[in-house]
Amino acid sequence: MGPITIQRIENAAIALFVMIALTSAGILWWWPLALFLVFDLSGVGYLANNRVGARLYNVVHNYTGPALLAGVYLIAASFSARVDALAVVAASWAFHVAVDRVLAYGLKDDDEPSHTHLSPVSAGPRTA
Repeated sequence: MGPITIQRIENAAIALFVMIALTSAGILWWWPLALFLVFDLSGVGYLANNRVGARLYNVVHNYTGPALLAGVYLIAASFSARVDALAVVAASWAFHVAVDRVLAYGLKDDDEPSHTHLSPVSAGPRTA
């Protein structure tokens, strides 16, 4: 089993964990699905050029943003702030990144939007 397959499996586990965590917390299961395409709005950068598009896409399509947002939620919640929406958005964002990785949509190269760190999307997902 190659590293890409392992990464796809681990991201499937992350997506499943997010759904279980949300439903266990009493959040409706469909929220990550309802918010799914919002994170793809980062692709608007491609209207400028491939470099801007890839960089904006990559900023949104990694786990840093959801982790930081979850941290803000935890800090605010520790002061008894009612900021449950932050947790829902952070979880939905992580779910989006995980599902993209399962489908072999990885971080984009500046040169060609179809080239990712996992595989050229236009050629279909790699199996190795």
